Amino acid sequence: MKRTTFILAGLFIMASAFGPQNGQAQDTPWTPTNPGSENIEVLGHIPLGPRLSVADMDLEQEVSRPYAYVARMHYAEMGEKGTDIIDLSDPSNPKVIYKWRIENQDLHMRTGGMDVKYFKWKDRYYVVQSLQFGAGGPNHDLGAVVLDVTDLPDPSTVREVARIHEPDTPGGFHNIFVYKHSSGRVLLLSTVSDAFANVYDLGKVVEGDVEKALVGRIPTPAESSRRGYHDFYAGYHVDTGTDRFYGGGTGGYYVYDFTDIDNPELLVSLTGINGVRSGHTFTPGPNGRYAVAETEYKYAPLRIFDLQPGLDGKVSNINSPIAAWTPHWEGLVHNHEVRWPYVFVSGYHDGLQVFSMEDPKKPRTVAYFDTFTGSRNNGGMAGNVANGAFGVDVRNEDGLIVISDMTTGFWTFRMEGFNGWNGEEWGVPNVSSVQHWDEESREGTR
Repeated sequence: MKRTTFILAGLFIMASAFGPQNGQAQDTPWTPTNPGSENIEVLGHIPLGPRLSVADMDLEQEVSRPYAYVARMHYAEMGEKGTDIIDLSDPSNPKVIYKWRIENQDLHMRTGGMDVKYFKWKDRYYVVQSLQFGAGGPNHDLGAVVLDVTDLPDPSTVREVARIHEPDTPGGFHNIFVYKHSSGRVLLLSTVSDAFANVYDLGKVVEGDVEKALVGRIPTPAESSRRGYHDFYAGYHVDTGTDRFYGGGTGGYYVYDFTDIDNPELLVSLTGINGVRSGHTFTPGPNGRYAVAETEYKYAPLRIFDLQPGLDGKVSNINSPIAAWTPHWEGLVHNHEVRWPYVFVSGYHDGLQVFSMEDPKKPRTVAYFDTFTGSRNNGGMAGNVANGAFGVDVRNEDGLIVISDMTTGFWTFRMEGFNGWNGEEWGVPNVSSVQHWDEESREGTR
């Protein structure tokens, strides 16, 4: 299949909002009869429910465990609150094999399921479903439910093993991230309605010690009366042998060393950025130097930052990106996964997008497929931007790409020439959002 690459037709310049910067803005030329680039193959698709009822998703990384987990939400008076489990034994024919739903659906206020992550602990597999329920109904303080999914594909074996409540910060967990810390602990990072992120020991959670599972907090330096962080990522930094936290929230973006969970150390802030009042998703590359950052409003591109001046101690704050990228100037690009040099993006109205940051100052689109062909005036949030592709994930073992679309459901893809990812094959550390569950503690290497 021919590889099609769409190169920047002109500089992305919106000086009043962002200031001068390198970048790319382009209208990828899809139509209902020709919705994607020639190097993207659609393997399978399954509708999941009504408009705006699908949220984020997570994909297990072992081909021998072909399962995806999709968060289900009640938005715009539609949808159910919970999790769908999808069997991808045949990626061309995805099947929902189990649905977990919170009890008493009609009594639970607000969104319900938002983010979802899986993890492994002592040879068993679990799923954490983040939840957000409003005041006036039950479980306003419930942040997450943990399911044991070890014995899939038999749906009768799925069981709930724990619930994480936070009565001091009610409102639930908007976003979560699961990280295998260098100490060997499996940690759940969660947003809460306060100026910090909570850190839980998931080993304690699944072993019945939920009351003692909260083991740390990572603050936001900026003042916040509500939720300090919106989203985050954690990764091992090979060069320094440290665990690093990358958070987007009030004021911008923040990088911490949280090797010592009790005493996180701020390494660099990214604040005072033109057009950024609050950070959203913030994802570094495998060596921790370049990071992709999102902020959530119509017309906002993804910004690319060089963190090295801050990490080297030359500056304490970075306020200017080195580049920006967007597939469509009228849209908003959302969540993303970095598999260097590729960035896989769920682009709301613009569907699946893939760009290369091999040259971080000149990002370029390399593939796309529009999972949402509706009107750009059809969506939640200001400017109707929130509809279409919400979550994206990549299976490193074989390169399978998946998208959860808020309205059209769940999609599976292949990209020509991308048959899996291992950082060492690209000359970078083998570090991504994918966790190495069976790896022993790294403490002895620090």
